[in-house]
Amino acid sequence: MSTQKIHLLRPVVDFDRDLITRYDGKGPRYTSYPTADRFALGLSQESHAACLLQRTPGALAMPLSLYFHLPFCNTICYYCGCNKIITKDQNKADQYLDYLTQEVQMYGDLLPSRPKVSQLHLGGGTPTFLSHAQLQRLMDVVNTHFSLQVHGEYSIEIDPRKVGAETIQHLASLGFNRMSVGIQDFNPEVQIAVNRVQTEEETRTVIEAARQYGFRSVSVDLIYGLPKQTAASVAETISRVLLLKPDRIALYNYAHLPERFMPQRRINVDELPSAEVKLDILQNSIEQLTQAGYVLIGMDHFALPDDDLAVAQRRGRLQRNFQGYSTHADCDLLAFGVSSIGKVGASYYQNVKTLEDYYARLDLQEFPVERGLTMTHDDVLRRAVIQALMCQFQVFFKPFEAGYMIQFAAYFAEELALLQPLVLDGLVELDDDSITVTAKGRMLIRSVAMIFDGYLRTKATQARYSQLI
Repeated sequence: MSTQKIHLLRPVVDFDRDLITRYDGKGPRYTSYPTADRFALGLSQESHAACLLQRTPGALAMPLSLYFHLPFCNTICYYCGCNKIITKDQNKADQYLDYLTQEVQMYGDLLPSRPKVSQLHLGGGTPTFLSHAQLQRLMDVVNTHFSLQVHGEYSIEIDPRKVGAETIQHLASLGFNRMSVGIQDFNPEVQIAVNRVQTEEETRTVIEAARQYGFRSVSVDLIYGLPKQTAASVAETISRVLLLKPDRIALYNYAHLPERFMPQRRINVDELPSAEVKLDILQNSIEQLTQAGYVLIGMDHFALPDDDLAVAQRRGRLQRNFQGYSTHADCDLLAFGVSSIGKVGASYYQNVKTLEDYYARLDLQEFPVERGLTMTHDDVLRRAVIQALMCQFQVFFKPFEAGYMIQFAAYFAEELALLQPLVLDGLVELDDDSITVTAKGRMLIRSVAMIFDGYLRTKATQARYSQLI
């Protein structure tokens, strides 16, 4: 695949409301394939250890990616669907770090001495719930067992309500060079409705500090579909965000699932914007962001043209993993803490989801793993196809035929037949050697990717997927 051809495919979106309404439904976000709801319970200690020990020679030469789940928050945001623990007791983080240290040590005992790491991400919860000393302690543990590479990506999620410039300076001294800043909405009425009151000044302080202390990229998170939002109010929020000039902007669709996430039961459903208003918000937001110079990377992510995400997409190197879009090549991901999900070779694993189970497993000197899945050859192939669609909006057949020893049209005959209605509707273009998602289809990329999901047609799931748009 040539760099020139991909550059010509720089994402442009054609917002066709009729098609979006017709195709809209629910489906996976494809941060992994197979998706996490397909993982099986009962992952044994022996099989997980064997997976770690059997990393291929090629994988051993590639730097790792690390993820740490830090579940604590000071306050509850009503929209939140993350695995979190609401507390103001910082001592609970000390206990958690004790066990997190033990888990890292268990991996360190099995892996070669201080494996190289090119990516690290602290998520939650609220990672900045931890004090300066606690964050220092965590990074000391990481550096004891791993070798962080000089030009790696080391990111952390920030709640501007709880930190100031001195915390950003401390994070920079620990090696962090990327941050994701939660905003969601600047409108005071919306903030009160979701119990997250955050001033623009608090947000500006951490973003300006990030630039002052050498952070390479700042991303902000916004949500549309929250109570009391209107097209005009969200447009005003985005106008204020653009003044901050973040490198990346994520505009997520709020998924109201109160039966699954208890805090959402505090949201007044009568105050949620209608489906029509949500489409207005999305369409206006895309126009507003692209006119301001941002590139629509895919789904709900935007980036400035010189940001690493946009560059990676133009060069055909964009990836998608559990943290969303990524600039690094696919590599083994080790995940630590409650509910975290990792991938080693062709195997996924997920830790137990409660503190009680997490502590109990580690007290028994066991890995706190609960579920997992080892990919088949078909899984690996479909994963690559879905990655190409989600990241590049295009699949060329010949590389798959050479790499997987298949005849693409024969192997995916059923899928290509299922694509025909999308071809007729102008969502995709199909020829003898490629599939190309059109400008109309890019808003419905998850619908296109779902056609190649073998599990959706053959195996039922209890998962409650989010709305596509």
